[in-house]
Amino acid sequence: MADKSTIFKANLQVADMDRAYYQDHALVLARHPSETNERLMVRILAFALNAHEHLTFGRGLSSEDEADLVLNDLTGAPLLWIDVGLPDERLIRKACNRAERVIVYCYGGRTADAWIKQNLGALGKFRNLTVINLPQESTKALVDLVKPSMKLHCTIQDGQVWLSNGEQSVQVERQTVLS
Repeated sequence: MADKSTIFKANLQVADMDRAYYQDHALVLARHPSETNERLMVRILAFALNAHEHLTFGRGLSSEDEADLVLNDLTGAPLLWIDVGLPDERLIRKACNRAERVIVYCYGGRTADAWIKQNLGALGKFRNLTVINLPQESTKALVDLVKPSMKLHCTIQDGQVWLSNGEQSVQVERQTVLS
């Protein structure tokens, strides 16, 4: 019998002073059995960085052809497609052809650096693609915030990002590799 997804609930308060966006979000996330807590937290971080009342989580690792997060217009067409990790170039191309804007949040230290080096040439031709590398120190520190039921606060100001659970706070650096 296959392992089932683990459900996490997060009450996420976003204070994005750079976009003048202040909102609370009640998130329910399913963590696939093969997904790590680090990836789960990067998905939450990606949500916070692009928070919108209609931004939704995709089916995750169980569905390769879906975004990790997507913001659709009223017709159902994707306005914003967000992937987390190191997606295949073919999937990014497909996303860039579907959505107005695509963001990839990659992480993993040297593995992410190698992925960027390998794919940067092919990905550079997409005008609607942004690739952001998250340092391994930051993403590993986010794991300490994981609980089955989380109360998280994300503050974004002058490009600086902090994610906190009230007891611990993690500053997350972002390196825009492609924009």
